[in-house]
Amino acid sequence: MAFDVARIRGLFPALGDGWVHLDSPAGMQVPEQVATAVSTALRAPVSGPGGVFPASQRAEAIVDAARRAVADLVGCDPAGVVLGPNTAVLLARLAEALGERWLIGDEVTLSRLDHQANTAPWLRVAQRAGATVRWAEIDIETCELPAWQYENLISHRTKVVAVTAASGAVGTRPDLNKIADLSKAAGAFVVVDASSAAPFVPIDINTIGADVVAVSAHAWGGPAVAALAFADPAVIDRLPASSLDPRAFGPARLELGENAHPLLAGLVASVDYLAELDDAATGTRRERLQTSLSSAKSYQAGLLSRLIGDLRGQRHVMVIGDAMRRIPTLAFTVADVKATEAVVHLADHGICAFADDAPSGVFAALGVGEVGGAVRVGLAHYTNSVEVDQLVEAVASLRP
Repeated sequence: MAFDVARIRGLFPALGDGWVHLDSPAGMQVPEQVATAVSTALRAPVSGPGGVFPASQRAEAIVDAARRAVADLVGCDPAGVVLGPNTAVLLARLAEALGERWLIGDEVTLSRLDHQANTAPWLRVAQRAGATVRWAEIDIETCELPAWQYENLISHRTKVVAVTAASGAVGTRPDLNKIADLSKAAGAFVVVDASSAAPFVPIDINTIGADVVAVSAHAWGGPAVAALAFADPAVIDRLPASSLDPRAFGPARLELGENAHPLLAGLVASVDYLAELDDAATGTRRERLQTSLSSAKSYQAGLLSRLIGDLRGQRHVMVIGDAMRRIPTLAFTVADVKATEAVVHLADHGICAFADDAPSGVFAALGVGEVGGAVRVGLAHYTNSVEVDQLVEAVASLRP
């Protein structure tokens, strides 16, 4: 495997601003090839689909290429890929469709580890239908999401089990296989939000046992577009349509309005970028994606381990959680220093990081707001050891 971080950094014009971008939980910077693909599509004649002239056929080709790119990323049939502006909108649309026939007494199982994009829509639909919401809790010491608790959370009345593939807040990757097995045994529909996981680990929708996987291109340096990938495309035809076109079929039935074709062109380029992370990867795009993301995972695991070790070596710092499997996202607190003050200090040292003290989500479940919030950072494909050292040194100088 050949993961050359110096080569990868050269693909990102934005890194020339001189800042240390540890803000990847909000989306990675954009590679040059993605920006070029979007601008090229904006300049080219593109029309609405359905026409017999070249501009219309170009639009159809872009949409088809986008579906195939997402299918290669998650290992599904392109006919099962629904495109949209972001995962929050798509998951809300999915919840409305699946929950249309729910009745009083039906159940949905959510997790405290998930982002609100994969909890709020299900809560809203459950409340309207009179369905019961059950919650999988986080281990407050490790930030793990114990899979064994799902044995008591899932029943024959459970319609949907919604869970994240990885937390964008604390990095935890739950045991999806165990959760999916328990869900399938009860006949529940499994929805996995892989928005935070997709840039860092290979994903196979069938291996993890999901019925639907949600991904966001923005997370790995693509444009602001997202997708729902269905393991069985036939499921789409059994759901109520969202499309304004009564003739829409297949994934287009869940797509509201026209697609943003230039952004979809950027989506394709961004998946190609992921496939090229390891310049020694060969084979089909799916095969190159598997190899490249495995290489990235290994590289970032080493970098993350080093960062965690260095931060834990500082007595005034507490790293939140200790999950065995994780993506390179990290949260920590600094003794007697509010998170908002800490990120200002880091910004003064040229480091991009976030303060999170919101009264909702993972940190609310952990009670982090009571100690002034948490500092949240994330490693990206282009993060190197020098930048990690800069963060460690800046945090060291935060001693109260």
